[in-house]
Amino acid sequence: MEQRPVCLSVGGSDSCAGAGIQADLRVFEALGVHGCSAITALTAQNPEHILSIEPSSVTHFTAELEAMMSYYDVCCIKTGMLYDAAHLQALIPWIGDIPLIVDPVLIASSGKHLFDKDTAKPAYEALLNHATLWTPNLEEAAYFLGSKVSDGKRAAQALQDKYQKAVLLKGGHGENDLLQDIYCDASGNILSFEHQKQNLSNPQTHGTGCRLAAAIAAYLALNHDLSESIALAISWLQSDLNS
Repeated sequence: MEQRPVCLSVGGSDSCAGAGIQADLRVFEALGVHGCSAITALTAQNPEHILSIEPSSVTHFTAELEAMMSYYDVCCIKTGMLYDAAHLQALIPWIGDIPLIVDPVLIASSGKHLFDKDTAKPAYEALLNHATLWTPNLEEAAYFLGSKVSDGKRAAQALQDKYQKAVLLKGGHGENDLLQDIYCDASGNILSFEHQKQNLSNPQTHGTGCRLAAAIAAYLALNHDLSESIALAISWLQSDLNS
């Protein structure tokens, strides 16, 4: 049997499996890549509430990274909840030239902070130096821009201008019936992906951002280019939500 490409998910463990490491691994399996993980924190949560977060030690987290990187030929890294600057900084030496998809998980859908807001900007600026793509939602984009997002295309362009990295601005939290995911590539070119807002329950919406970023990582590992990977991942997620 031909060996499958390997994706590494770096993030938090979600006890209800809707988001985080568990969701990423399900996506990787569904799309035909081998998934492995390095866990920054354990969470006790369900689709509506986070009861507790317990960080892994940075020493153990680093050992997980070493164990994966020393054995597997990792084709793509996808990050989710990194918990704090110490865990984020521990990841950076292992990235090298591996494609990196950064999902800047800062605030849970329940409203709980998942990264210290006072240190998130400088910490993520260091990580974005190594990123292939990052995938903020509207609220995260507003945090990094310092202002509310009123126009998705302008916001995506502003994020690319500010951080000089390709960005996919996720529109799933938008209020209109027609939602837009806005891709701004490294040269500033804009591509919009439109889809109808769906009436979904919490278990369905919980972790959609995780799954989208994981799908992009999987398609990159399967040798699609970045724009193809984004288009395929959005199409796959919309189909998965409708199934």
